[in-house]
Amino acid sequence: MNSSETGTIGVVGLGNMGLGMVRTLLRDGFSVIGFDLSAERQAEAASAGATIVGKLPELFEACQTIILSLPTAAHVRSVLTGADGLVSRDIDPRLVIDTTTSEPDVTRELDGVLRQLGHILIDAPVSGGPAGANSGQLTMMIGGADADVARAMPVLNALGGKITHVGPVGAGHAVKIVNNMLVASHLLTMSEAVRLANAAGVTTDNLITALNAGSGRSAISEVNYPKWVMNGGFDSGFTMGLMRKDVRLAMTLAQDKGVALPVSAMAGKIWAESAELLADDADFNRITEIDPAKAGAK
Repeated sequence: MNSSETGTIGVVGLGNMGLGMVRTLLRDGFSVIGFDLSAERQAEAASAGATIVGKLPELFEACQTIILSLPTAAHVRSVLTGADGLVSRDIDPRLVIDTTTSEPDVTRELDGVLRQLGHILIDAPVSGGPAGANSGQLTMMIGGADADVARAMPVLNALGGKITHVGPVGAGHAVKIVNNMLVASHLLTMSEAVRLANAAGVTTDNLITALNAGSGRSAISEVNYPKWVMNGGFDSGFTMGLMRKDVRLAMTLAQDKGVALPVSAMAGKIWAESAELLADDADFNRITEIDPAKAGAK
């Protein structure tokens, strides 16, 4: 598919994920306009071939499909309903695809606001990191009405290698929060497994090889440890600060829904208290380098 079938695509947020999506869309023949507050990110997107605008209203006016790749739900709310937001423009209905790891209830609220003006919102949070964004092989968890998701499929197919429609608006964001809660917990349990095996005389290499042939394997043992931990690279492109935010979202969602998660709550405590030892801009895989007891877990 190309831009003749979807209209010009606007990408709001040109960070590691947004920039990768811009490159993928351009490579697939889409016309792309980008917006970001960072001049450096603007320049990178421009060098990839995207048109850059200095103000959000310019993007809203020019683009029929708008992809959001932003840090938090608050940023999404500002872009859509703020002074220069989408709802302030007197324009034909737009399709908004929110790839942010955001809050399900906020997403449903914004969907209600946009629909009153004829706009369509689907949530499409992603997994796969910058590499997946650059290669068009993201895993995407989609929330939205069937017809709306069908309309977005040309764009989703360009960006995603694995696309799962998990339910109505907000469901995608719920699944992404659960996914990242599991990743955060798996990193902790995997680091404990390594420490235990090492203490018992088993090398990390041999442990990983055995685990990945057995039922204890996970994405952490199959991808994170070989690719970013064991080689000391710690360059996944995803930070401690972002994972701490996602873990907080999971804990807040559980509290709001009245669901007790004792094991995940302990993991959340470890992640929160790790801020004393690991800065927000550190790679999130570095959580494996610390002893949870030293992060304040009791």
